[in-house]
Amino acid sequence: MEKNKKIVIANWKMQLSPAEASLQAKNFKKLYNKAGLEKKVEVAIAPDFLSYLEVAKVFAGSNIFLAAQNGYSETKGAFTGEISLATLKETGCTYVLIGHSERRQFFAETDESINNKISFALQQDLIPVLCIGETFADRKDGRKDVVVMQQVQNALRGIDIKPSQTLIIAYEPVWAIGSGQAMQPAELKHTAMIIRQSLIDVLEDKDLPLVKIIYGGSVNSENISSFTDLDIISGALIGGASLEAEKFIDLIKQI
Repeated sequence: MEKNKKIVIANWKMQLSPAEASLQAKNFKKLYNKAGLEKKVEVAIAPDFLSYLEVAKVFAGSNIFLAAQNGYSETKGAFTGEISLATLKETGCTYVLIGHSERRQFFAETDESINNKISFALQQDLIPVLCIGETFADRKDGRKDVVVMQQVQNALRGIDIKPSQTLIIAYEPVWAIGSGQAMQPAELKHTAMIIRQSLIDVLEDKDLPLVKIIYGGSVNSENISSFTDLDIISGALIGGASLEAEKFIDLIKQI
């Protein structure tokens, strides 16, 4: 990705059927190109895996990137139900979400498995999007900053990042996802500074400018600029607001 561009990643989760995903992809591509938004924003779409190849065909040869919602840290093997990050790379994938709170909560993903996935994704020259964020209970107990620091450091400990590679940290406070209650920009700036210090601690002498922090959690067209206007925030991870092409375009225009 270009150094000075904002990045917006759409996570469609398990919300669209293959037919709906294909239609939204076609509509979005048309509107995105017409608006000329590629000049200031890089966009990646993460459909579910059943829709993935069809959406990949829609975006082939365009300036819209393909992301995966998950992936497995082996090239091949007897891993029923999994999809290799190496295979995703072959199909044109550029970004991969790793450690999303729903994966941690519902599918028991651990710090160790997240660390392995990030390492393997970098080996495949994919751009890992490490998802981190505290729960409401963490926040209530005053542990938010500690949880965020631990998640960053456990996910990246021992990771080898080449000077030419990019890593994205998607900070999504769990309590804000889908709640309609986004974090205040001032607190986000404070949290992003904690994330950046954690990156310095764990990556040591790595090239930090290639590590970008983005925000997710009830982001919409009314509040996105209050987050992306912060110098320390490089973009956003969007859920529900990305499911309709017209509304998603309106959101991007506000950056």
